[in-house]
Amino acid sequence: MIRKAVQVTDRFKKNFNSCLSFQSHRNKLYRLHGFTLIELLITVAIVGILSAVAVPGYNGYVDNARVVQAIADISGIEAKFEAHYRYNNGKYPPSLTEIGAQNMTDPWGNPYQYLNLSNTNDKNVTGNARKDHNLVPINSDFDLYSTGKDGKSASPLTAQISKDDIVRANNGRFIDLASKY
Repeated sequence: MIRKAVQVTDRFKKNFNSCLSFQSHRNKLYRLHGFTLIELLITVAIVGILSAVAVPGYNGYVDNARVVQAIADISGIEAKFEAHYRYNNGKYPPSLTEIGAQNMTDPWGNPYQYLNLSNTNDKNVTGNARKDHNLVPINSDFDLYSTGKDGKSASPLTAQISKDDIVRANNGRFIDLASKY
């Protein structure tokens, strides 16, 4: 009888242990199917930190690409002035329309600005010319520039609203941000 009782007890232990093992195994499987709230919060925090670091860097890259595109556009317009209009007519055009660039916009969607400075008798022309920090005109032939990211500009390059403009200066020897001139 004792032997039977031991056998029953051993079977009971095996069944009980297998039941516990199954329960433990089921708990492990259940845990593998989802994330805890703390794991999700940590993941969200990491993504937030990476975004806070990456977004400004990306925006800086996009701004630099737009500046480079505006510089290329201004160089292209200048080349059209020299190669086509000035070569054939002996003077610079009165507006961008003569070279077909009247609808051309900068990377920020603003039209390029042009002012022919070769007619020195017109006081409006010399008064509207772009000027450096000494209020001396930066070009003697023509002004060609983009109003930049903010779409605003003033005649002197030292004005706060002109710092983001992409300007042509020194009769084409400088084309870059006004803040670098």
